[in-house]
Amino acid sequence: MKILLAAVNAKYIHSSLAVYSLKAAAGPLGAQVEIGEYTINQNMDQILQDLYRRRPDVVAFSCYIWNRRIVGELIRELPKILPGIRLWAGGPEATYDAVDFLLEYPELTGVMRGEGEETFSMLAACYTEGKGSFFHIPGLSFRVPGEKIHETGEAKLPDMDLLPFAYEDMKMFRNKIVYYESSRGCPFGCSYCLSSVDRRVRFRSLSLVRRDLAAFLEAGIPQVKFVDRTFNVDPERTEELWRWLLEHDNGITNFHFEIGADLLTDRELELMSRMRPGLIQLEIGVQSVNEETIREIDRRMDLERLKTAVRRVKSFHNIHQHLDLIAGLPFEDLDSFRRSFDEVYALEPEQLQLGFLKVLKGSKMYRKASDYGILQHQEPPYEVLRTDWLSYEDLLLLKGVEEMVEVYYNSHQFAQTLKELLKRYESPFDFYHELAVYYENRGCHQISHSRMARYEILRDFLKQKDLALPVFDQCMVYDLYARENLKSRPVFAADLSPYRRQLKAYEKDYGKQVHVEVFLCEEGPRYVLFDYQRRDPLTKEAYVEELH
Repeated sequence: MKILLAAVNAKYIHSSLAVYSLKAAAGPLGAQVEIGEYTINQNMDQILQDLYRRRPDVVAFSCYIWNRRIVGELIRELPKILPGIRLWAGGPEATYDAVDFLLEYPELTGVMRGEGEETFSMLAACYTEGKGSFFHIPGLSFRVPGEKIHETGEAKLPDMDLLPFAYEDMKMFRNKIVYYESSRGCPFGCSYCLSSVDRRVRFRSLSLVRRDLAAFLEAGIPQVKFVDRTFNVDPERTEELWRWLLEHDNGITNFHFEIGADLLTDRELELMSRMRPGLIQLEIGVQSVNEETIREIDRRMDLERLKTAVRRVKSFHNIHQHLDLIAGLPFEDLDSFRRSFDEVYALEPEQLQLGFLKVLKGSKMYRKASDYGILQHQEPPYEVLRTDWLSYEDLLLLKGVEEMVEVYYNSHQFAQTLKELLKRYESPFDFYHELAVYYENRGCHQISHSRMARYEILRDFLKQKDLALPVFDQCMVYDLYARENLKSRPVFAADLSPYRRQLKAYEKDYGKQVHVEVFLCEEGPRYVLFDYQRRDPLTKEAYVEELH
């Protein structure tokens, strides 16, 4: 009897914590459990071929909003090539209304609801050893031949200390992101989030967490992402774990945490200030600065404390900060979102994520959607289409802003240019909006342009705005060489022939692993060295030094 746990991830670099946790929870039966990881970008036939060649007797799919469509297609097609296959599903998309899910996919045998470790281990025993029956396994919804769908009671929430470490062979993850959880549940009740359904937080003992993290460090895993909903909810625990990471840093591994920045303590911040650049990175959900919106979505957040903490972390120059905003929340119209955007942008995060409300089944937002005039896609990821405060046209505008922020800000390829350019704007949002409109009018939006093409489009935009100043060309040249030693100079770069003698002298002094560029100022030429052997660990930009 072969059981296959199948995960369809968003990207190849991702891994699925769920399937590894279930396999580990099966204990000795795990020897009869295989894992198949695929991506939503793969051809459907490629996935079907792999599943067919593995010849499993049972396949269980992990189902989320990002893979619901492709998983649904696999469920429908797999029995055609593997007659008699038993199919199961789990994960948030299958769990919310398991009966409806089973009715939608008659090919399924059943659904595993909720946290699945106990449920799956018993199901695996039922299949591989013939022990017990589905009727005695908690957390199942399944078909009974000739009868209605049967549902057993809820499975007991597992003790985090009794869950085995999910990963056996760490060599498999040297080029992937590894996901890890040291707690489950969230004490907060944000209405758009499914984590608000379970307000109890259960922690894994610190001794076990340290043991697990040591395995990642020993294997030299590039990045470990904690999936704890608010990692720093317990300050003493957070401080102890961060101190341990500081003391055991292997110089390679990066740890990603989702935190509440307004909960950070002075002792935690002091620890962070001493960390190796790149040891940890932070994801911080701001979502909105509109107080009425924050109250309505049941979010607890001290905005001023959050801003103070983000600025302090920024001053350390060693920690990547990823700040989130959500468009489509109640009481947030275009002007309000513009204000939210500008205030968060002013904090200068390394990444600014402009997301759009997903109206998740089972959340309070889903139940109150009609109260807010929210209309959303009926299919995953259930993204908002309009609200009482934002029209569809407004959301299209914000989609354009999102694309420009991703291309020009989050890429870190235009840092000096944006810094200089935004001196001409009162609102950063207005700049990105204008640039998005320019892209759309020229038919350039939603197209994958080369990096140099992005510079040329920005230069054309500046010409249209009567901002085609030499300073911007020099900023763009700076940004280009900060990323790499170009093989060919851009057409808008200065002519270096008058400075050849001095440049050759610098090349003799510093070697060929650097680039020296000339920038023309009123007081004369400035020689700037870009050293590609010494890069900023956060932005990956070359080390820069002005030569005298």
